[in-house]
Amino acid sequence: MNRILIIPLFILVASLSSPAVYGQRYASAVGIRLGSNDFSRTVGLTAQQRIFKQVTLEGIIQSDFNKNTTIHILGKKHHPIISKRFNYYYGGGFSSGWEESWLKHPETKQVLHTYGNATTGMDLIAGIEMTVASTVISLDYKPNINLAGRNEFYRGQVGISARMVLVKGREQDKRWRQKARAKKRANREPFGDKLKNTFNFNNK
Repeated sequence: MNRILIIPLFILVASLSSPAVYGQRYASAVGIRLGSNDFSRTVGLTAQQRIFKQVTLEGIIQSDFNKNTTIHILGKKHHPIISKRFNYYYGGGFSSGWEESWLKHPETKQVLHTYGNATTGMDLIAGIEMTVASTVISLDYKPNINLAGRNEFYRGQVGISARMVLVKGREQDKRWRQKARAKKRANREPFGDKLKNTFNFNNK
């Protein structure tokens, strides 16, 4: 079998073999992210919050402290690989910031380099992550599609993140169950009223 196909096939089989396991062990996590592409090396802050089962919302602010500073909001869907300590994810979102850009002039053969350009873009993301003790380590690839402000239509970035778990997944699950039970109790119709409504009894 082609070695290139082994990893995707393993991920697919492993995820299908554990359908009852949620995608991650944490609910809230914050940390740092190191990004790299052909244009810059960035250091950033990342915060991640689970909002639904297997779905998280991530915010990233990153900069090379020179010509590129961007902010990203991403929604991600998680799937377990063997267990919820190790999972893969994918998703997308939007970005905004100030970036450098290059514009080529075919006639003069010159390249105009500008920076401080206000940019808006759309992100895609895919990666894998592992939770060890109270730390989440992840490796991702995040392509960015320019919508306004930059000459280059596409830029890809590889990122490595280390986040500290603030709230564990089981703690959030417990809170969700408590809220669901409380809501169910609040909406529960008293037995006397239910009996009256069922048999159309009228108070006189």
